[in-house]
Amino acid sequence: MTNLSGYTIAFDLDGTLVETAGDIHAALNKVLAAEGLPTATLEDIRNFVGQGARALIIRCCAVHGIHHDDARLDQLTEAYLEAYAADIAVHSHAYPGLVEALFRLRDAGAMLCVCTNKRTDLSVQLLVVLGLDHHFAAIVGSDRVTNRKPHPDHYTKAILAAGGDPSRSAMVGDSINDVLSAKAAGAPVAVYADGYTDTAPDLLGADAVFTHFTDLPDLLVRLLKP
Repeated sequence: MTNLSGYTIAFDLDGTLVETAGDIHAALNKVLAAEGLPTATLEDIRNFVGQGARALIIRCCAVHGIHHDDARLDQLTEAYLEAYAADIAVHSHAYPGLVEALFRLRDAGAMLCVCTNKRTDLSVQLLVVLGLDHHFAAIVGSDRVTNRKPHPDHYTKAILAAGGDPSRSAMVGDSINDVLSAKAAGAPVAVYADGYTDTAPDLLGADAVFTHFTDLPDLLVRLLKP
């Protein structure tokens, strides 16, 4: 494989590195049901993940015409985060071929980091439980930045936190936020076709769409070294 020393790859977390919808679904519905609110479908979760816990609750409730004030949203968000942290990886798992792709990229000299709208402590907890944390030089959640994805600052900070150069980097994600953040920072983007998005992957404006992680290392070489 082509040498990627000096290049940094940023990965989104939910729907890109890890299939997390099952645990998010269980935690959110536990909270909603306890509050007498309509529960969410798994498809809702897959469409609405990507903008953080609070936005997830807002979007799931809006499906039923329910709109809470800020104080109520604060309560629901905190309850959800507590429930999620308690059972963070009952159903979650790395996508097929991911681990092998991470090893190939690292063996080629690339630095890897995580750029996610999930809170950093929850991101680290999940990756540690799944044994994936050691692959990444930095894990930067939305709480570590002033402007989270889709703002380019989030992407840039993640690359810099890993010791990388944004001009020699690429993003791997699954949603419009990933594409917009990296593109605004001047970086190419590869989108995982089986991730979480309410827009068809090939309509997100990414430089490439892939369906198998076994193809990702060579794809990133083509994007970074055309």
